[in-house]
This record gives sequence, structure tokens and C-alpha cells, in this order.
Amino acid sequence: MGVVKRAAATAGPGPALEVRDVTVRFGGLTALDRVSFTVPPGAIHAIIGPNGAGKSTCFNVLSGVYRATSGRVGFGGHELTAMAPHRVAGVGVARTFQNIALSHSQTVRSNLLTGRHRLTGSGFLSAGLRLPRARGEEAAHAERVREIAGFVGLREHLETEVRLLPYGIQKRVELARALAMEPRLLLLDEPVAGMTSAERRVMAELVAAVRRSLGISVLLVEHDMGIVMRLADSVTVLDFGRRIADGVPEEIQRDPAVIRAYLGAEEADADRGAGPDAPATPPTDKD
Repeated sequence: MGVVKRAAATAGPGPALEVRDVTVRFGGLTALDRVSFTVPPGAIHAIIGPNGAGKSTCFNVLSGVYRATSGRVGFGGHELTAMAPHRVAGVGVARTFQNIALSHSQTVRSNLLTGRHRLTGSGFLSAGLRLPRARGEEAAHAERVREIAGFVGLREHLETEVRLLPYGIQKRVELARALAMEPRLLLLDEPVAGMTSAERRVMAELVAAVRRSLGISVLLVEHDMGIVMRLADSVTVLDFGRRIADGVPEEIQRDPAVIRAYLGAEEADADRGAGPDAPATPPTDKD
């Protein structure tokens, strides 16, 4: 872990992510409506909201899967909305998925090496002929994979096929593969979805360590409000594709618009009638 930390410290903090007035339309449906927020360098920022609020659409725009109808996304002088997914990855943005997207028949080591692909400088011919440069690069990637596996607690599983691992460990493999890309911004799509309470605690500690030890900015979509309130420096709340609140977790938790979005106006009004010391809060379970 120390080597991983030293390498990150050498790189320095990444740039801010600037999302400005992003709109996405699919035919007559507006999935995102002039959404704006900023993720400062080294921060953890959460996007929350009920199902259908536009969270996944937002992530797909940031990772290059969807093109915005209008608006812009800036990251380190790059305009992400004009880039294909592989180019977004090339400027230092890595993503995990709610539904695990790993090569299940391959080992953990092979999956992590896949994350190193964009950092490979040797050409196909050099690699095929096992030229010195290619051999040196291969050894460096192998060592880096071992370091990252140690950082997320996977070193003992490096030679295990992913399909043989418990679900919670598979989620850690996906996080490790994203880290293997050496990102400056990490997009985490429901990182604790489907996990047990113990597995959620481990993942939350890992996400905090990614920011604390590696200095990587993190943008996460998450339904578990306990995780959001514990990890996030700031929160953006979406509802029906619009931003309805933005601020620190304590403010968001008490925001009437957020309470209405999660609970419905009538239930929120009833909860607020319980007294000033018992404010309604968004639910902690998945909606």
C-alpha cells in the first residue's frame, strides 16, 4: 500500500470535474434537464435520487456512453461530452458498474491487467516478439497489479477465477480493475449494491482509503444513505432529471424538496409534524 500511495503522491491531485447545464433527451423524454455540479480535486461527491431520477444517465454521459443533447462536461481541459468511452478513460476517468462487468472466466490478475491496457506503450509486434521494452513493461504492470491487489485486499485471490469468488469480493475486483487504470477521477455506480452489512462496511472503508491514500476524486451513485452521509463531502440530488438540491450531507438530509422526492409530499408533511427534533430523512434502503 505504501508504494501505491507514493506513486499517487508523485502524480499530484487531479483536476476538478465541471458539469454545466447538461441536458439529455431521448425522443420526447428528457432524462436530464440542465444539470450542473462540480467535483473538486480529491473530493467525494455523491449523486442520489429516487429510481428514474437520471443518475445512471448522468454517469453514462460522464463516461462517454451517452452524448449530451446540450451542456458541457469539463475535466482537466478536456471536453468529455465530445469523447468516446475509450478516450474518456484515456484522460484518467475510470468507472465501475452496478451490475458487475468482469471477465468471470478469467483470474483476478487477468482482470486487473485488462485495466492496465490503456497504459501499455509497447506495440503488438514488440509484445509478440518479447522484445526487452515489452518484457520490462510487462514486469512493471505485473508489479503494479500486485500492489493494487494488496491495497484492496485481493492479493490472496490473484490466481482465482472471478466466477469462484463471493459477490462482495467480486465487487472489490471491479474496484481494483478501475484503480489499475491509474484514474484521476473514479465513477462508482452503486458500489455497495447487493452487499451484506459487513461487506458494505469494507467497501466504504476502501472508498475512503482511495481518496485519503491515493488522492483520487470520487463521484458515486448510491442508494444507501448511510454510506452517502458517511463518505460524501457534498451531494447532488436529482428527481425526474432535474437537480433539486446540492450541498453538504447534513443540509441535504433535512432539505424539504429531498424529503418530498423520497417520501412523497403527504408523508413528508406528516413526518415534519413529528416535531423539530425528528426531521424526516431519505430512506436507507434501496428504492
